[in-house]
Amino acid sequence: MYNNFFASQSVELLVPEQPFPICDYLNESERIVKALADPNRIKQIAPDIYSLRMRPLKFFMLKIEPIVDMKIWTTPEGIVNLKSVGCQLKGMSMINEHFQINLSGKMQPYQTHEKTYLKGKAELGLKIFLPSPFNKIPKSILLSTGNSLLGSILLKMKQGLMQQLLLDYGIWAEKNSQNLVAAA
Repeated sequence: MYNNFFASQSVELLVPEQPFPICDYLNESERIVKALADPNRIKQIAPDIYSLRMRPLKFFMLKIEPIVDMKIWTTPEGIVNLKSVGCQLKGMSMINEHFQINLSGKMQPYQTHEKTYLKGKAELGLKIFLPSPFNKIPKSILLSTGNSLLGSILLKMKQGLMQQLLLDYGIWAEKNSQNLVAAA
């Protein structure tokens, strides 16, 4: 029995003033990825493509550890895009063949009243074939549990983004400012 689960999460952040604009920082895809999740769980596998080994999750009787390959790129207009390009479940080869994660997101800076904000949205979908005994669980319970699990994943990413991204942006701007002074 195939099941589809879905969650989305929005974010809006006030960007503190720095000597370098946030648009320049947003071109650093590796820094953005490390703000989304624990850097020890991320591995760059190609230019702008990263493999994220998520923390093990419990779903009823299953313990799963998703690994998601995602591409992150920034458009010339400063829009950061995130899209999953591959996935697998560590230790679950029988389900791996019947499993698909779709992660997508966008984030962009905008200005209003002379202040800069980052606004974004991420969506996470999961299509998975669940073997017996899952077909005995009422569909509504299965859906609410699965959607809640995906929601908690996105919330964790949002919290990392809100805390780590602006902190790292400040460090990056300060370092670039010092490099500019040293070069002068």
